[in-house]
Amino acid sequence: MLALLGFLTIIILLILIMTKKASPVVALIAVPTVAAIIGGFGNQLNDFIIDGIKSIAPTGTMFIFAILFFGILTDAGTFEPIINKILKIVGKDPIKIAIGTAILAMLVHLDGSGAVTFLVTIPAMLPLYDALGMQRTTLATIVALSAGTMNVLPWGGPTIRAASSLEVPVTELFNPLLIPVLVGLLFVLFISYRLGKKEKTRLGNLEISNIKMDREVDKEKQKLARPHLFWINILTIIVAIIVLIMGKYSPTVIFMLAFAISLVINYPSVDDQRERIDAHAKAALMMASILFAAGSFTGILKGAGMLAAMADVTVSIIPASLGKFIPIITGIIAMPASLLFDPDSFYFGVLPVLSEAASAFGISAISVGRAAILGQMTTGFPISPLTGATFLLVGLTGVDLGEHQKKTIPYAFATTIVMLIVSIIIGVIAI
Repeated sequence: MLALLGFLTIIILLILIMTKKASPVVALIAVPTVAAIIGGFGNQLNDFIIDGIKSIAPTGTMFIFAILFFGILTDAGTFEPIINKILKIVGKDPIKIAIGTAILAMLVHLDGSGAVTFLVTIPAMLPLYDALGMQRTTLATIVALSAGTMNVLPWGGPTIRAASSLEVPVTELFNPLLIPVLVGLLFVLFISYRLGKKEKTRLGNLEISNIKMDREVDKEKQKLARPHLFWINILTIIVAIIVLIMGKYSPTVIFMLAFAISLVINYPSVDDQRERIDAHAKAALMMASILFAAGSFTGILKGAGMLAAMADVTVSIIPASLGKFIPIITGIIAMPASLLFDPDSFYFGVLPVLSEAASAFGISAISVGRAAILGQMTTGFPISPLTGATFLLVGLTGVDLGEHQKKTIPYAFATTIVMLIVSIIIGVIAI
């Protein structure tokens, strides 16, 4: 009963969001709430939601101050010289811009944080896409694919969870996957090339040669610009990113401090500070509300036991005759499973049972783990409604979640399958 209720909850949620019948924030709150009441958890609803909100609070707070931080720097004109330099390198060629986006996202995601990748890459590349008229959904897709594939790295959350669940060293789990992951990254660059080529074809009728890339600044923006503080602002960004990578402080603390410092340096007047905060408050509040709604959603599904029940049912439907193919089955369902299971539920609930079943058929449990991390909350995390990072991505790019999922899911699934095939060919995943 709980498993069925859980599956129906997620299916209805996805349908409402992807068909635009309800906004994400409404669907994330209303659908699981109704499901919890139907399941007889009305008296515990308050605790479920509060627990979920607590789990997402650091991400939500970080997002608010990150938006304010990057908003202040944008107002001060910090990114203008950088964007102009990138424009000189990639020019007006959508193909170069698309590939450049992928490479930038891959490099930034070396720290293993999807939120950091989105917060650094998207503000840097979005003005180029807007100036040329490229679709923002293309930007969201390329960044999602790049970050998702890089998330297989040994310090990424899914890989660490899988290694812990299987009780194996993370290097033993990941190192043999290095070649498949590199092939996956090359495939992402190929996809970026294809998307860039499509954009170039679409824009061909728009007289690209006549498009002005000098993003003209109106008088109000000129008043806010602080070109003399360019290097100080750049230094603030660099220090913030370095501290993030070092992991000494929480991203929430880092962005709170970075915001306060940049605000005081660029706009020392209290009145100016109030105006700048007001200018970005709408965007920060809108996405923060979605993030906390997502916390409510996962809190209800976890607290009611729906996620655990769904994990048990998923495992039970695998016939014994297919036992030796469990690693392949795991690899195929890994990416789509990101839409149904949060990483903790999958890696600590589903994976142990799958690996145990595989062992009974003489298949190495570690093969199942390797297959799982090729998709579950790796290529799948930037499209899953179960992660705050997905809402951060669509919020920063300004695209609709449903549109993002419809465009990105096929590419994300294809990337996982490519890595799975390479893994099987070279014997990394044994069958």
